[in-house]
Amino acid sequence: MYLYLGKMKAVPPMTPNRNKTVILSEGAKRRSRRTPSDSPAPIPPEPFSHEPGCPTHGSHLAMGGRIATAITLATTLLSAQSKPTPTITFTNTAPESHLAFTLHSSTSPHRYSIETMTGGVAAFDYDNDGLLDLFFTNGAEIPSLEKSNPAFLNRLFHNNGNGTFTDVTEKAGVGGIGYSMGVAAADFDNDGFTDLYITGVNHNQLLRNNGNGTFTDITAKAGVTGIIPGIGKAWSVTAGWIDYNHDGLLDLFVVNYLNYDLKTAASCSTHKIVTYCSPDDFAGLPNILYRNNGDGTFTDVSKESKIGSYIGKGMGVAFADYDNDGFTDIFVSNDTFPNLLLHNNGDGTFTDQATSAGVAYNQMGKTVAGMGADFRDLDNDGRPDIFHTAMFGDAFPLYRNLGDGQFEDVTSPSGISLSTVKLTGWGTGAFDFDNDGLKDIFTANAAILDNAEIAEHQPYPLPNAIFRNAGRMTFKDVSPTAGPSFKLSAPHRGAAFGDFNNDGRIDIAVTVLNGPAELLMNRTGDDSKNTHNHWIILKLVGVRNSKGGDNHDGLGTQIKITTSKGSQYNEATTATSYNSSSDKRVHFGLGDSTVIDTIELRWPTGIHQTLHNIKPDQILTITEHPDPKP
Repeated sequence: MYLYLGKMKAVPPMTPNRNKTVILSEGAKRRSRRTPSDSPAPIPPEPFSHEPGCPTHGSHLAMGGRIATAITLATTLLSAQSKPTPTITFTNTAPESHLAFTLHSSTSPHRYSIETMTGGVAAFDYDNDGLLDLFFTNGAEIPSLEKSNPAFLNRLFHNNGNGTFTDVTEKAGVGGIGYSMGVAAADFDNDGFTDLYITGVNHNQLLRNNGNGTFTDITAKAGVTGIIPGIGKAWSVTAGWIDYNHDGLLDLFVVNYLNYDLKTAASCSTHKIVTYCSPDDFAGLPNILYRNNGDGTFTDVSKESKIGSYIGKGMGVAFADYDNDGFTDIFVSNDTFPNLLLHNNGDGTFTDQATSAGVAYNQMGKTVAGMGADFRDLDNDGRPDIFHTAMFGDAFPLYRNLGDGQFEDVTSPSGISLSTVKLTGWGTGAFDFDNDGLKDIFTANAAILDNAEIAEHQPYPLPNAIFRNAGRMTFKDVSPTAGPSFKLSAPHRGAAFGDFNNDGRIDIAVTVLNGPAELLMNRTGDDSKNTHNHWIILKLVGVRNSKGGDNHDGLGTQIKITTSKGSQYNEATTATSYNSSSDKRVHFGLGDSTVIDTIELRWPTGIHQTLHNIKPDQILTITEHPDPKP
């Protein structure tokens, strides 16, 4: 993002817990790498199978008729609804929920760039009680970059299950050190408890969940300090967990921003008013890939994996297997720098394919201020698409996955451009907020400068936005009807997504720079004029043993569900948005479908698993178990 607002520069109450466990068997086999002869058949996007027990096995990237198929399915999913379309509606319940968190950035007269960048949040269940808790990152005193008083502590809030939260920071031992930025949540040691990795300016932290409500800082012992040889501690903005080599252990990808030092950082101005400097004034940094050794330690494999070969100014990261070769790939949205699409070669190395794939630049052939990102299938064709936020003057890019490793910028025809060109966005996520079978898009918005009104006569606080998926890869801005909380302007930053009251509707936690956090509870369908659509949430449990297997969270698992209305696709991940981490459980909206014909899973190591005739409106735990051989 541009950290100034000057001339744009072109550069090529809770419901009862509905958790239900039905799959308890175990079994898995390890495949550290596949060859063409042993690769499992991909989960096919077409043709669609509507008969339980008879999934098709066509090519995931079959070119013939792929666009027509996607359009047909999207149209079917919409037209097949016999009920009125619910109005997407949210209510900010943070005050009555006792979610008392204020993000402090230590705004200084100098306007150091780090001040406008903090604000991460994670939605995760730290105590395994079936309810999503919330963790917020926080800033520190400037220039010491230390948490000199309690106002700067990172905070953990326990979900009480009755619509309220309790601050358990002190008991859990997660107050943190240094000037924190983002957070990534996952179970890296496969002990069944979710751990936290916090990124920051002067300190990164790995907090191991002890399983008793407390965490232990094991950063140094684990070897994940965020130090780059020859450079030192990098300014890390965000991170994500990925099993890139299919050994059943979650590895850590750390996104770094600028080679920036408060001691030498110049002060910048616009019209003689001190402002944040442009990222063009600083060199970018390589990102870091830490391989999980399985013994509580990690090895920096940035060099041998080629990850360290690519310089960027990263702000967002999202994972998906965009070419369906069975290996999870990485998208990094960069700030005024070409984006990265790091293709997983399956041999422990990555190659940047962003330019050749068509996602390095926007539709005008220029870089934008890339911020938060998501990497999900938006048109139900089985291929994950890419969306990321940007700065006003440049619309938020939407790239449609065409197959064969190619993407098309559909920002303008999608209808996203008209609304987002006037916005600056940070956190974002693609989720089915109205449960109609199509993923919608949320963006957390605000300008960069806290003195934007004076410096550039532009508003600093902005309202959040929500874009309803209308099918055929088109979106409608429904923010004006999404409730009073979408009319509230604030300096929003990070956003995390998940169902906080287990009612089947995706809620949103949003951070506000130097302001109170927002908890946007999804009330879609509560209006008496509307009716609820059906849904299902899948909690995956990967199985790992001495012979290998999959990570406990099942991250990287590809899922296809089929109902009488057609098929949908998703992939298990916690990496989305900006600086933030979302629920590991996988959500699907089902419209008015009263049964799911099949749920097909392809676990990271290639294990295929199929469930038949599943009832909707439940949180279903699926433990990895391979289908019987024919």
